Amino acid sequence: MYKVVGVRFKKAGKIYYFDPVEFTLNEGDYVIVETVRGIEYGKVAGQVREVEEHDVVLPLKRIIRPAQTEDLEKVEENRLEAERAFTTGVDKIQEHKLEMKLVDVEYTFDRNKIVFYFTAEGRVDFRNLVKDLAAIFRTRIELRQIGVRDEAKMLGGIGPCGRMLCCSTFLGDFEPVSIKMAKDQNLSLNPSKISGLCGRLMCCLKYENDEYEEAKALMPDVGTHVKTPDGPGRVVGLNLLERLLQVSLADQDHVLEYTLEELMGQQNSVAQLTK
Repeated sequence: MYKVVGVRFKKAGKIYYFDPVEFTLNEGDYVIVETVRGIEYGKVAGQVREVEEHDVVLPLKRIIRPAQTEDLEKVEENRLEAERAFTTGVDKIQEHKLEMKLVDVEYTFDRNKIVFYFTAEGRVDFRNLVKDLAAIFRTRIELRQIGVRDEAKMLGGIGPCGRMLCCSTFLGDFEPVSIKMAKDQNLSLNPSKISGLCGRLMCCLKYENDEYEEAKALMPDVGTHVKTPDGPGRVVGLNLLERLLQVSLADQDHVLEYTLEELMGQQNSVAQLTK
C-alpha cells in the first residue's frame, strides 16, 4: 500500500497522485509539487489515503511543501504574463501565416517553460514559430496541439441544457461517447440536438447509459409477441427507465401499457421477452 494525496492543477483537471511525505494536508489546501513539467502549484483534491500499487504510477513524486501567500502572488503574476504571451503568440502565428488557432497559454510555476495550446486541422510545421517565441521569452517553449473537446474544456461556456459545460466544471477525463448511446436513449439523432459546443457528441450521453443498457437487456425488443393479462399481443413501444411496455393486443385496436413484472407473471420466459 502507498500513502498518497490527489492534486489538481486546473479547476476540472485530472487528479494526479503524490507522496504527501509528513505534511498534514486537507482537501482544498494548495501545495508546491514537482512534476514532469517542472515545479507546479496545485490544489489538494481529497484527503490523504492509501492505495494499491497498481493504482499509482511509480515512482511517486513528492509534495515539496504547502503553498505560501507569496506563491499565490507568483501564480497571479504568471497568469498576467501568460495573457501577454498569448497576444504575442497570436501575432507571431499570423506573421508566419500558420493554419492554427491559439487557445491558451500558461507558464509553469517556476517559469521554466511556457506552454502554448492550439488547435489545427492537421499537422503544422511550427519550428520557425518556436524559434521566434524562444528568442522573445528566453525560456523553453512547448507548442501542444489539442482537440476540440480540450478546447471547450479550457474556454468553458454554456451547454444546450443552460448550465456551464460539464467538461470545464467537474469532468476530469473524457469518456468515449457513441451514437449508439443516443439511439438507446431514444433521442433525436439530429446532430444539432445531441452535440455540445465542441461539435462532438455530448458527454452527458454517457451519464445514464449504464441504466439504459441494463434496462434494454431485461426488456423485449419492439415487435416481440408476448402474453399479457388481457391476452396475446405484440410489443410496439418501450419505456426503458420505468420498465414499461406498450403492447398492441391481437383482438383490440388500442394499445395497453404493462410493467415488465406483469408480463413475467403471465409465464413469459426471459428468453421469450428478450428474443
